[in-house]
Amino acid sequence: MDTSTIAGSDTIISERLNKLFVAQAARPPTLDDIRPSRLTPFQRALLVTDGTVTHLIEAYTLSPVEVVPLRETEQALGIEHAWLELPIGDPVVTREVVLQTPTTDTQLPKIHAYAMSHIIYERLPSSVVEGLKSRTGGLGTLLQKTIWETRRDLLWWGVERAVSLPDAIGHLESKSFLSRTYRVVAKKDPLMLITEKFPLDEFPLQD
Repeated sequence: MDTSTIAGSDTIISERLNKLFVAQAARPPTLDDIRPSRLTPFQRALLVTDGTVTHLIEAYTLSPVEVVPLRETEQALGIEHAWLELPIGDPVVTREVVLQTPTTDTQLPKIHAYAMSHIIYERLPSSVVEGLKSRTGGLGTLLQKTIWETRRDLLWWGVERAVSLPDAIGHLESKSFLSRTYRVVAKKDPLMLITEKFPLDEFPLQD
């Protein structure tokens, strides 16, 4: 494929991504641009999927994905949160997990994604809260088991170097990740804000 064709494809894909990610202009300064053509088809699928990422990774790897909780904290907001539509002082739970699959060639599991979620427990069904507290499943899977109709608002995406990672995945510090942030909404109320980071050394970029 010649460079003019690649450039044209990048322009078309970028325009579509700008329509999907409604707050790209508000993304954190730590995120950098990347040509969409450098992403593999699977990376582009991870970027735009509005379904459960766990299922997508399982279909790609043909291996069961384990959702491993790393740390969870609860605190009152120090400032108003625009994307969660919460005032100062309201409680938010921050939950960090990794999605991993077993490996046969090393003792360490394969890390496919690191996710940080800011969750409003008071807006969730009790079954989802209980599932999160008992660690019986991932957020997407738990929500699918309810009768709630939810949607995902894709906000922004980019490539970044990972910093301040939990100790359990400290070996990924300073590595490149494909990152996206979205919120889950039900009945016009935001339920959670989720940032998912996918290690780029797991699925190397295309030249």
